[in-house]
This record gives sequence, structure tokens and C-alpha cells, in this order.
Amino acid sequence: MSQTVLLAEDDRAIRHALERALTLEGYQVTAVADGVEALAQAHRTPPDVLVLDVMMPGIDGLQVCRVLRAEGDRTPILMLTALVETQDRIAGLDAGADDYVVKPFDVEEVFARLRALLRRTSETNNGTPAPVDAPRQPPGPLGRLIEAAGLRMDPQARRAWRGERELELTRTEFELLELLVRNAGIVLDHATIYDRIWGYDFGPGSKNLAVYVGYLRRKLDEPGAPQLIQTVRGVGYVLRED
Repeated sequence: MSQTVLLAEDDRAIRHALERALTLEGYQVTAVADGVEALAQAHRTPPDVLVLDVMMPGIDGLQVCRVLRAEGDRTPILMLTALVETQDRIAGLDAGADDYVVKPFDVEEVFARLRALLRRTSETNNGTPAPVDAPRQPPGPLGRLIEAAGLRMDPQARRAWRGERELELTRTEFELLELLVRNAGIVLDHATIYDRIWGYDFGPGSKNLAVYVGYLRRKLDEPGAPQLIQTVRGVGYVLRED
């Protein structure tokens, strides 16, 4: 059975072009023109994935995202945005979006990001994917806990803590942090992280990974404590507490 996409885009030309492209790619697409219709359709017939334009009249994409997350809806959400500043992207992630594509976009990139989101959803439902090169930790009191550098994570419950402080993480943030925790002390290059988290290497010009790492640091780091996610210039990132 083909997977279902709910597309919300107020620009008619973009909406029709993307609807056609997604249909030709094999998706069942429901296309709407604003956030009000998007929420109504999501409640009526929940899709496998949502594609939301950020800037829409009335209820915009960020508000749609916040409402669905507040209701406990964890359907993966891909945001379409013409806003290129880091703070704008962070606003989308903070609203609960899983990924974003900046306009003007290549439709192949949209396809790649949708495949990655849907694959990760399938892996979450069927069990946590294996780490790159680290053994699983023994069961803890909350389930199968993994721990490193003062962090604890429960992949089954999708909860994470630094010390006694619980972290509020989006789906992508959680999966990125889990990958780093499972491979604590190992430098993971950009290509490996892109492949494991997004299922696609977006190339050296992409800022996607840097945005997520920066946002994770804001949630992890504490005054007077060492930075946990460290940058290895020209290579990638590593989780360690020096």
C-alpha cells in the first residue's frame, strides 16, 4: 500500500507541482491550501507524513505543528520554508518539526527527506536501529537505558536526561543524540551521521547537521559544565566529557 502525504501549501503553483511530483513518486497525496484545512484533514484522516509550508495565511505551518504535537500526534513533519536564517529554522524544530527544506528546493531532496523520515518512523515502530560501532547497554530501571558522559537515554520510551534534568527533544534531536551516545568517544564523520539520521548525504554545503547540533547543545549544555558534543574540524562530531 502506498504511503499517504498531507501537503499544506498556499502557493497554488507550488502546491500543484509538488502534489503531481509526489503522486508520480507513488505517494497518495491530499493537498490543502492553508493550516485550518491541514488540521481538519489530519484529524479526519491521519497521514503517514505531513509536508507543511511555514508561511500560510491564518494558521501557519508552525502553529499546525504545535497543535499536533500538543495533542500527542507524533506523525513526522517536513517543513517547507523560504526563511533561511538559523533562528527561523530553529523555530520550526522547536515547534516539533522533524526536518525542513528551504525554498527554492529540488524535488529530489524533498523525496529523499520524506524517505528518511518514513524509514525512521518504521524503524522506531519495529525496534531501535543498531549503533554504528558500540554495544548496547544492559537494561536499566526505566527500560533499556544507554548512558554516556552524564547522559541517560531510554530509546523505547524516547526519553533522555542530563543528570536529573529531563531533556525535551524532537524526534530528530533524539535520534541524533542517541547515535552520539551509543558511539561516545568515537568521532563520527558528517557522511556517517547524515546516512544514519537522514538516510541521505546532503553534501558539504548543507547546514542541516550543524543546525541540529547547535540546537542540541542549547538543550544539553549547562553553565560551568563541559560541552558534551564536540566538533572535530573537517571531520565531524564526537560525544565526550573532557
